[in-house]
Amino acid sequence: MAEEKKKIGFWSIVLLTINAIIGTGIFLSPGGVAKLSGSLAPFIYICAAVFAAVLALSFASASRYVVKNGAAYAYCEAAFGENAGLYVGITRFVAASIAWGVMATGVVKTALQILGQDSSDKGKITLGFLLLMTILLVINLVGTRVLTFVSNLSTIGKLSALAITILAGFYILFTTHVNRILEVDQLLNDAGEKLVPPLTSGGFVTAVIAAFYAFTGFESVASGASDMEEPEKNLPKALPLAISIIALIYFGIVFVSMMIDPVAMVSSKDVVVLAAVFQNPLIKNIIILGALVSMFGINVAASFLTPRVIEAMANDGQVPKLFAKRTGRDLPLPAFLLTVLLAIVIPMAFNYDMRGIMIISSISRFVQFVLVPLAVITFYYGKNRKPIIDNPKKNFILDVPVSLLSLVLTLLLLAKFKWAAQFSVTVDGVTKPNLYAIFAMILGYIVLPILVYLYRSSKKKAS
Repeated sequence: MAEEKKKIGFWSIVLLTINAIIGTGIFLSPGGVAKLSGSLAPFIYICAAVFAAVLALSFASASRYVVKNGAAYAYCEAAFGENAGLYVGITRFVAASIAWGVMATGVVKTALQILGQDSSDKGKITLGFLLLMTILLVINLVGTRVLTFVSNLSTIGKLSALAITILAGFYILFTTHVNRILEVDQLLNDAGEKLVPPLTSGGFVTAVIAAFYAFTGFESVASGASDMEEPEKNLPKALPLAISIIALIYFGIVFVSMMIDPVAMVSSKDVVVLAAVFQNPLIKNIIILGALVSMFGINVAASFLTPRVIEAMANDGQVPKLFAKRTGRDLPLPAFLLTVLLAIVIPMAFNYDMRGIMIISSISRFVQFVLVPLAVITFYYGKNRKPIIDNPKKNFILDVPVSLLSLVLTLLLLAKFKWAAQFSVTVDGVTKPNLYAIFAMILGYIVLPILVYLYRSSKKKAS
């Protein structure tokens, strides 16, 4: 039994972080950034990595002060009190559960498309969804040791697929001396205008922000801090290292793809767009397999991290203590089942309309990216509302200037975020309010926090 409860070590934390970040985007839609930035797309990913690394450093700094499950919830609860923690925790949990449901739907739909099945068949999607969730439940029930093994294996699988693709790409470049990267700048749209507009300062910022979303996921890794070895030491080192590795991989894959066939990357209708760049069947199959492994891997990471947010809230009395109960092999089973319920039911209720429900996930990230840097500054100056670890290793540069820079970058994200597009939808040329998004926003950011607050208040009165 002791072996089953072995905690996650440093390199497994690095791999878990990579697993939580690399999802479907780099396989399915790398052309989106290229449409915004043209031949400069590979370098846009480097800029986005710097952007993400600065934000990740704030979360890494916070993990030196607070060592408990919950990540942003735990940091905000310690810095600003239980009400701020409640709001961040419940919105983050709901958003992460929905995001997991979206990712699971993506796995099922992509698998159906690759297998030549109808990916719009609601019955097949639902069956695939339930099968995937059952597999993830079994992996988590077996114990942290096996889950870590599966997570590491899936991470290595997706990294291997990307690495093989990069090496194959460079081999093609060196043997054929092909260089088509500038072709993307000359592409025309249906109106005869350049598909990629000249890159202005505003366009550069927009492209970097678009690429930045390929690096999100790091903010959830500390949710399982209590299941990790020395998280106060390992997390601050693991997060930046993982982002650096991902940055090199993203740069390499986008660079070789654009050198070989940028037109295919921005215009292909294939399910796995990256595969359209390569003519070799073996490379195509490796990329497609890598995409499926990547999607499965990010679901494994979500199945481990997301339930631990509501578990952390239960341990603090914010929600019923039931959700803090663990099995003999350290799975918070009630929290897991609640997370699965939200991940399944909400996408089904929204008729698998991903545009309608991702607004919750996006805004939840903004809440965290604003409050966590402020929490770190609060910890540094000893103004926190609740106790933190004894004698934390303070670092003025990381805790204050870097956190302030993180806050500035987040405000830039907020300013450039396409709010109107999130709350509207165009059908047959007519723009209408996106009722799904509006309902999701009201439910996730107003109704549920109020209900949880009332529950906690009633429990306090009763005691």
